[in-house]
Amino acid sequence: MNELPQQIDVLIIGAGAAGLMCAAVAGQRGRSVLVLDHANKVGKKILMSGGGRCNFTNLYTSPENFYSENPHFCKSALARYTQWDFIALVEKHGIPYHEKTLGQLFCDNKSKDIVDLLLAECRAAKAQVRTRCSIESVKPLGNGYRVETSLGPVQCQSLVIATGGLSIPTMGATGFGYDIARQFGLRLVPTRAALVPFTQHKRQLERQQELPGSAIPVTATCGAGSFHEQMLFTHRGLSGPAVLQISSYWREGEPVSFDLAPDLDLAEWLVQQRQEKPEAHLHTVLAGFWSKKLTQHFLSEKGIESRPLKQFSPSELAEIGMALQTWQLVPAGTEGYRTAEVTLGGVDTDAISSRTMECKTQPGLYFIGEVLDVTGWLGGYNFQWAWSSAHAAGEVV
Repeated sequence: MNELPQQIDVLIIGAGAAGLMCAAVAGQRGRSVLVLDHANKVGKKILMSGGGRCNFTNLYTSPENFYSENPHFCKSALARYTQWDFIALVEKHGIPYHEKTLGQLFCDNKSKDIVDLLLAECRAAKAQVRTRCSIESVKPLGNGYRVETSLGPVQCQSLVIATGGLSIPTMGATGFGYDIARQFGLRLVPTRAALVPFTQHKRQLERQQELPGSAIPVTATCGAGSFHEQMLFTHRGLSGPAVLQISSYWREGEPVSFDLAPDLDLAEWLVQQRQEKPEAHLHTVLAGFWSKKLTQHFLSEKGIESRPLKQFSPSELAEIGMALQTWQLVPAGTEGYRTAEVTLGGVDTDAISSRTMECKTQPGLYFIGEVLDVTGWLGGYNFQWAWSSAHAAGEVV
């Protein structure tokens, strides 16, 4: 069946996390709902998220875990549909899950469990979902919208934009939601790739050619951001949770500081090691908590020769410890939207009701999820924003 219903109460563009959630909630209220997506299947970003296991929320979700020009905007939706509400939905569907680290909840089996949950909720609510359908134009009517699609025209009372951001274009990401916002005169907060690996200059990469695949716990700091998690060396630069997190705070040309021994005062520790193991070589002692490869690299970068600890004075070891503790780097850039998990910026929330997600100047037009200028930390927060914002809109569309 290729034809679309010509008249519908609620038309949702985008069959990702936010779009499907909104459809289920609206359908449960008895609204007739149609979800359209240009991709060949629904929930592509859900399917690839969390290494295929979908980090679907975080136990510690709070407004402080989100970036926005208006940090207060997300509070209402997050308070009214919480992580506990979505966890209850997961449990209702019998999906096994576990906490991995730092409150991050993952499916035990696969991400498809979350997509199946959303589709089951849509079926129960009689919400229709159609893929391989592109949108050609959107025109406001007196009491709704006329949307021209590749499968024919649809008229709706409420139009919900749930198209996400620009991240991972191979998954079908486009700037369509931003185009609609511009069409109706809404301001866009400038967008950029976030939760994204850093790239490094060629000369730095050549010095690190033995390190790709090596990981180390660090505290990464840039501007107001500071994260204590793993850093991973790659063939293009740096990745791992600490790097992805701090990338959201980084601007081109700025330095990023890495504490390479975040649970230790390295200066004090080396002096103590001299007392306890005076015959031990510096590189041997350091390789006790860094790998041998990392130890050799860090010593080489600082031009430090390894000798038995007794051959260094306590003050020399303290200086070496301070020199090795902190690594400051100006990244060449990031890997961009190609690998970014989310898009910072988007539709300016000043134009949107924080209670309903409806555009203040355009009745019946709603924006939910990543298309808005609300971006979460790494660790399930962006999915929770999708569920919360979608639920807020679904209750009123």
